Formats: sequence, structure tokens, C-alpha cells
Amino acid sequence: MSSFSSVSARLTLLAIFSATTFYCLYKSRRLRNLKLKLSLNPNPKPILPKILFISETGTSKSLANRLHRFLALNDVAFDLIDGRSYEPEDLSKETLILIVASTWEDGKPSPAYRFFADWLAESAEDFRVGSLLLSRCRFAVFGVGSRGYGEAFNAVGKDIVKRMKALGAAEMIPLWEGDVDGGEVDEVFDRWCGKVVGLLKGDGGGDDQNGDLENGDEECGVLSSEEESDLEEEVEEEIVDLEDIAGKAPSRKSGATVEETNGKLNGKKEMVTPVIRANLVKQGYKIIGSHSGVKICRWTKSQLRGRGGCYKHSFYGIESHRCMEATPSLACANKCVFCWRHHTNPVAKSWQWKMDDPIEIVNSALDQHTNMIKQMKGVPGVTLERLTEGFTPRHCALSLVGEPIMYPEINALVDELHKRRISTFLVTNAQFPEKIKSLKPITQLYVSVDAGTKDSLKAIDRPLFGDFWERFIDSLTALKEKHQRTVYRLTLVKGWNTEDVDAYFKLFSIGEPDFIEIKGVTYCGSTATSKLTMENVPWHADVKAFSEALSLKSQGEYEVACEHVHSCCVLLAKTKKFKIDGQWYTWIDYEKFHDLVASGSTFDSKDYMAATPSWAIYGAEEGGFDPAQLRFRKERHHKSGRKESG
Repeated sequence: MSSFSSVSARLTLLAIFSATTFYCLYKSRRLRNLKLKLSLNPNPKPILPKILFISETGTSKSLANRLHRFLALNDVAFDLIDGRSYEPEDLSKETLILIVASTWEDGKPSPAYRFFADWLAESAEDFRVGSLLLSRCRFAVFGVGSRGYGEAFNAVGKDIVKRMKALGAAEMIPLWEGDVDGGEVDEVFDRWCGKVVGLLKGDGGGDDQNGDLENGDEECGVLSSEEESDLEEEVEEEIVDLEDIAGKAPSRKSGATVEETNGKLNGKKEMVTPVIRANLVKQGYKIIGSHSGVKICRWTKSQLRGRGGCYKHSFYGIESHRCMEATPSLACANKCVFCWRHHTNPVAKSWQWKMDDPIEIVNSALDQHTNMIKQMKGVPGVTLERLTEGFTPRHCALSLVGEPIMYPEINALVDELHKRRISTFLVTNAQFPEKIKSLKPITQLYVSVDAGTKDSLKAIDRPLFGDFWERFIDSLTALKEKHQRTVYRLTLVKGWNTEDVDAYFKLFSIGEPDFIEIKGVTYCGSTATSKLTMENVPWHADVKAFSEALSLKSQGEYEVACEHVHSCCVLLAKTKKFKIDGQWYTWIDYEKFHDLVASGSTFDSKDYMAATPSWAIYGAEEGGFDPAQLRFRKERHHKSGRKESG
């Protein structure tokens, strides 16, 4: 028995000795390999803290680049990372990360960055991950968004903060927020930069959101957003009006107190901030007061030179050289993907600003317009007769930018124009049905119908209102009750809405418009905020085919009446109303309209219609070009990669 115990004890000691020997050999080899690596790379590169950006239009990317340069100037080394290429699993290795995040649609990041956001959300909700995953990490977030979207404002930044904290990360500074529509993003971001650098260098900094720097006015003003030429390229092509592209567009900070004084809304802040003003003036706008604008149209210049008028001249008899383009509201309730202003003006759901007097707006608009007409004196082709006529506008297109119907005194402004026998064409974006209902008679009322279905309208217009579709349908319904001339305005964008013939046709019966204008989108150059290319621009043959298909669907209720080939635009008109004995009556008797308005009596669109000339009729060899004008064709030397269909 004792012999057996002795053998067992010896075997146990032998096993322990062998295991110890094996472990010592393993550790010895590992240490030798580690020393070898250190000798080959005596100064291993440390893992740098990160600046990570989540961007869509380039704003957050621009800000992140500025922060990166500013930190470098302060001898603080960081890596700059695009959130699209970052592996979220590596967050557990980070000790410090600064995030600049934009909010896109529905309070979410753009699709390219959703993997990062989804990973954070899933990890924070997964009990298996735990709340210590990021316990070694410090972070700070600067959110970029538009207050016009209400509760969705900077939702991405807020969500990142929430998820990072849930995973154990420590927030250096509470979330700071920049409103792209308030014109103060650069200023707020500069202060945030100063806070961050102050903390990193041990100079202090504070927790107060959007507060002033405690240690002087430190700014990261290496480059302003406007100077980021590689990220926000300027479009050199000529700006066109809203009717040329059905564009609309960016918001203001909420919180303005609106008071009721003598029945008038008096907001306490100005709509046009210095930054917004500078952007619009650069594009050729003349800013009137605090929220209105006027701009001379290229077709006004063209007809002054005897080189032809716009499609409104062909369809409705407008004298383009006597037309003033203006708006009493530079703000809008949409942020359309094909906005030609590339989101340089405000957006909001309601009027929340200081309000100018309607008579002052009309007087200033006419003065500014006249001054721009004067500048055409001496231009080749401009005759004294046409120049003199141009000094007395007979028409006002309330479609320049924004949403004119938002202006609380729109009826008073329209009245003032009519008193001066200036006719009115007003374009609305179908988000304010009550405003349409209360609108006094105007010469012609447009509703922009940018899509035929709820999903496509949301994708194209990116409306601020959550009930945008209901508002859209209610606006079309309100249009049906108007007695004056009404128009659906369709802008065709290849790849977005050119396949929706059936859906568009279903909308006809809701508003029963007198006319339907169908126009190809105008390409205004590529920028960070616009995803359109020349491939999205339809040919005139495409617009004609779409128009004919809609006419066929209506079974004779609407027929193709006119076209303006140069503008890539076609007009459908209600057959029973405007085609009499085979003759189209789409033109307007403007003097008769003013007489009817002045009489105060009830009238409808048939009471002031006029015969359409043969050259404007669909299929005429003139293609909608007035033969009394001299056709001027630009000599083009560039090649186009597009192939015309048809």
C-alpha cells in the first residue's frame, strides 16, 4: 500500500515539474520574440485618437477637416476618419474620439453611415455586450442639422451620445448642436473647437452648451465653410428660377416668439441672416427688407434683346421683358433633392420672423427690378421701345424662391400688384392648404406636383411636415375650389419620377386643374447637396412622350395644347374649357382680368381667356418660338455624352 502511494506521489511531482518546465520555456520564447520585435521597431507608432465624421452634403466633412487642422496647429495629433470606412468593432480600442455627425432624413444618418449607427444601437441594447465595452474611451459630439425638422433636429448626434454612454464611454463635453439654416454653424463650431482643445491641453473648458469660451475667444478659424472649395464647389452656371426647376428648400432656430398685434403676425427676428444674405446676393438676388427678394430672369433679358420669350409667353401671352420675378418669402417648407439653390436659404413650418409691410415690398421690388432693367441699356439688340416697356412691369411671377404663400400678408401684396394692373402668377409647394383656401383671386395659381406617390414625394421634396402627404392632397383639393386659372406643375427628373404616369393621372381628379405644365428638370451643376447629373435631365422628346401618355390616360379630358421646345416644356389643357371650335384659348386677356378684379364681381377662368397663336400650338414648326422674335442659337463646342431618346 505504501509502495503504491510512493509511486503516485512521484508521478504527481513529475507532472508538476514537466508543466512548470514547459511554461518557463513558453514564457522564455515569448519574451525573446518580444525583444526581437522591439529591436526591429524600437519606436512603435502609438494609436492616435480619432476625429470621425458622418456627412451627406459635405458640411460635417468640412467641419471635421477644419477641426483636424486646428488640432494639428495646436500640436495635438489626431487621425481623421470617414465614418463609412470605420470598423465599429474597433471602438473598444479607442481612448479618445471626437465625432461630427449630420442628421439626414427621418432623424437618421445617410444610408452610407447607417452601419455605424446601427452597430452602436444594437450593441447598446445587447445585454451580452455589457456597459463597460467603451469604459476606456472619452468622447465628444458636435451635431449638424436643421431645426426645421423639429424633433428630428440633430437626432443622430443625440443618439450617438446616448449609445456611447450606455456602452460606458465618458462624455468630455455635452453635445453641441449646429443649425445649418441659422447661419451660425461656423461660429458655434469654432467655440466647440476651443472647448475641446482647452480640455485636451488642460486649459479648462466648460460644460455649458454653446457657451462662450472661458479662456478667451479661441476659434478654430483656419478656413470657413465657404472657403472649403474642394468640398463645396461653386456652381458657375447661370441660376434659373423656381419655375425652371420646381426647386424649393434650408430652417431657422426655433423659439421665436410670435405675437398677435392688430391682427398681424410680428416675429422678432429677421429671416435673412448675414450668411444667408451673402449667399443669395452672390447668386444675383436683390434682397428686399428682411425676407423678400427680386431677380431679373434670363428670359427678361432675352426678350429685351428681341431673342424670344419664355414658355409663359408661348403658353399664356406674357411679355417676358415686362415680367418681374419676386417672392415675399425666401423661406420654404421643403428641402428638395433637386433644389437649384443647393439649400442656401431658410426652411420652416410656419412664419416666425419679423414682417415687412406689403406695400413697401412691392415698391422696393419695382425699384430694384427697374434698376436691373436699366443695366440692359446699350446691350446689343435692346431697343429704346422695349427698354421703356421694361421699366413698367405688367406681370409678377411670385415664384422666384421659397414659398410665397407663407407670407402672412400675401393677400394684401397681391391686391397692391393688381391695383397697379400687374398680373400675378403664384407657385406654391402644396404644404399649406389653408393658405390656398384663403388666397384672393390671382391671375394664375400653380401647385408644384413633384411626385405621384407618397414615398416618391417624400424622397424628392424631403418635406419638414410629418403629415406632408395629407397636406399635399388637401392642397390639391383646395385648388379645385378656386375659380381662377389653376395649374399642376410637374418637373420630370429621370430616375426619380418619369415612370409614374398612372400615379400622376390619379391626382388629376383631386384638383381638376385647368392646365398641367410638364417640364424637364434644369441641370444646375453638381454640388455636395445635389445628386443630379445630366443623365437625370430628360430630352424634349421624353417630355412629349410623358405628356402624350397622360393625355391618353385622361381619355380626352386633357389634350396637349402647347409646347416650348427651348424650355423643354409642354402644356396640357382642359379640352371642354379651353378648346372652342377647334381653337385653343390658353392665352390671357390681362386687361379684362384687371377689370374683373376691380369690379369686385365673381368670375372664373373662362371670363378672361384669349386665343392662342398658331406658332405656340403643339406640333407647330416654330416649336413655341415667337416668329416676331429673332432666334439666337449659341455655338456649342463641348461634347455631350447623352443620347437622345426617341
